[in-house]
Amino acid sequence: MKKPILVSSCLLGCRVRFDKTSKPLPKECLVVLEQKFNIVGVCPEILGGLPCPRRPAEISKNHQVLTQSGQVLSTFFLKGAHGALNICKNYGIQLAVLKSKSPSCGFGKIYDGTFSGCLINGNGITSDLLIKNGVKVINESELDAWLKTVKE
Repeated sequence: MKKPILVSSCLLGCRVRFDKTSKPLPKECLVVLEQKFNIVGVCPEILGGLPCPRRPAEISKNHQVLTQSGQVLSTFFLKGAHGALNICKNYGIQLAVLKSKSPSCGFGKIYDGTFSGCLINGNGITSDLLIKNGVKVINESELDAWLKTVKE
């Protein structure tokens, strides 16, 4: 039986990003994922109740999720993160492939909260919660190398 894996919906080709676009994984990666895993797609921001499209958001220095105009979206991001965690618990998911740089899904690097395009070390709200609860998180740039380590 194939193990379940959580994948950001935008990486699966769903147009759920803030600007109503997607960032699909290369077809060859998707094929391998589908062969080896049961894919469970999720967009924590949609799960948290945000619309699509929506204004871009970043995590500020005081750990609030804000739009450039200062609208606080932290509650939506936390709700979506907890929804993603519940999905992981319900399906026994131990690995998540999440979209890099996102204030929800970013892993390792996120935007610095100034809307200047600068990156800092850090994780998005969902990535952070999943990691704290024992789910391994990788981003799409690490996927190809990680897939090569997966046993048949």
